[in-house]
Amino acid sequence: DCVAFSPDGQILASGGRDGTIKLWNPQDGALLTALEGHGKPVLTLAFHPGGHLLASGSGDNSVRLWGIASESQ
Repeated sequence: DCVAFSPDGQILASGGRDGTIKLWNPQDGALLTALEGHGKPVLTLAFHPGGHLLASGSGDNSVRLWGIASESQ
C-alpha cells in the first residue's frame, strides 16, 4: 500500500493491493473516485508538481499516468 498528497493538499491518493487507486478528500475522508487499470498491487504514487497528473507504478511492471481532472489514464 502507498499514499501521496497532491501538491495543494486537496487530494490524497492511495494505492491498494487490488491494483486500484483511490482519490480521497483529506479534510472529510470522502472518497472522490477510484481509478482502475493495474493488474497487481500499486507500489508507488507521485503527483506532478502542477497537480494535474498522477503517476502510479505497479507490481505488474507497468507505470501509468492519470489525468486527475478527467480521471483518465
